[in-house]
Amino acid sequence: KFQDIVTVEKKEEDLDATLNILLKAVDEAIKNLIDMRQVEGKRLESDILLRCDLISNYVEEIESRADSVVDEYREKIKQRVTEYLAEVELDEARLLNEVAFFADKSNITEEIVRLKSHLAQMKSTIILNEPVGKKLDFLVQEMNRETNTIGSKANDLSITNMVVNIKSEIEKIREQIQNIE
Repeated sequence: KFQDIVTVEKKEEDLDATLNILLKAVDEAIKNLIDMRQVEGKRLESDILLRCDLISNYVEEIESRADSVVDEYREKIKQRVTEYLAEVELDEARLLNEVAFFADKSNITEEIVRLKSHLAQMKSTIILNEPVGKKLDFLVQEMNRETNTIGSKANDLSITNMVVNIKSEIEKIREQIQNIE
């Protein structure tokens, strides 16, 4: 009825132009995502490497302390035996056997070597330009296992305190690794 007043024109949609706009937006979003992941990855890498250095420092302290623990134990045993058996002669051979048994039972050298190895592997793995999350997760488990063994073998308060600090840093690394592919 009103054909001469209102005219309806069908316009061809420019699908190619719409597709180009859409593809540019998707490309930009992907680029921004990749950039964001790279920035986050560098931050995670820096944080994990810092924590590895802290752990290495604790391990060095434990290693230097471990040697004196056996000597201190020997002196402590000798003093106790002397106090309790003031009138009885101290059997040096028996004392040496006891100290040797303690030294063998509390020797943490193997665990320290393995923990240092795991730290080195972690440092070399994290800088790789490939997915490393699963490998890092495995290394964290191994580091935790060695640290637990050191803690259970060490009969020394300062070593125990350092073990607690190491475990705290390992836990922080483990949490960060959950964000790594």
